[in-house]
Amino acid sequence: MYSLVAVSRLAYRPYPPPYHTSLAAAPVLQTAAIHVYSVYMETRDRIVAAARTAFDQKGLEGLSMRDIAKAVGVTPMAIYRHFESKQSLIDMLVLDALDEWSAVVAAIPPAPPLEWLRRICAAHLDFALIRPRRYEAAFLLHSEKARRYPDDFVAGLSPAGQLQLGLLEELAAQRRLPAHAPVEILIANVGLSQGLITLYRAGRIAGGEPEFRDLYLRATHRLMEAFLGEGRE
Repeated sequence: MYSLVAVSRLAYRPYPPPYHTSLAAAPVLQTAAIHVYSVYMETRDRIVAAARTAFDQKGLEGLSMRDIAKAVGVTPMAIYRHFESKQSLIDMLVLDALDEWSAVVAAIPPAPPLEWLRRICAAHLDFALIRPRRYEAAFLLHSEKARRYPDDFVAGLSPAGQLQLGLLEELAAQRRLPAHAPVEILIANVGLSQGLITLYRAGRIAGGEPEFRDLYLRATHRLMEAFLGEGRE
């Protein structure tokens, strides 16, 4: 039989680790937390990579949560610890592709405003033809995370759009474009570019890639010339 004192000592004995720890154990716990976080991020990065590969190979129809989980080596339900839905995974693909497009634009050498805009327009075509799935993810997938004209561009949320808008505003300041027109011109330029590319991707424009490139560059050049004509009036 335990004495009352012995029972009292048992009742109040401190819990063993991890419930009761000294300050000396804090670095160990911090290291463990960092390890768990690293494993979490590593798994998330692998999911992102698998999703990109699946989308690049088969498009949206090939974006299967089950197949992605199999490629990563986790259960399908484990993916939902990182992405709450398939749409959130699509949102990630959209933002990832938009970042890639922004990097393409940032790498274009500076030039006078009009020439710089033409280089960006040509890069947009190259992005669509050379990296079609990246282009599709950036500009054609439905996503609430995608930039919206004109507010997100005026607010500077798109690095590529902000650069183009700044160049158009510079041309307006030089009185080569109407002062009120930069935002409308930005939308018109993008609309024409993406419209032509969408028609070409759907096989609705005759000829091969060289003919389409010529058509695209002529059409976008003429649109810009029309706006410049308004500025000279």
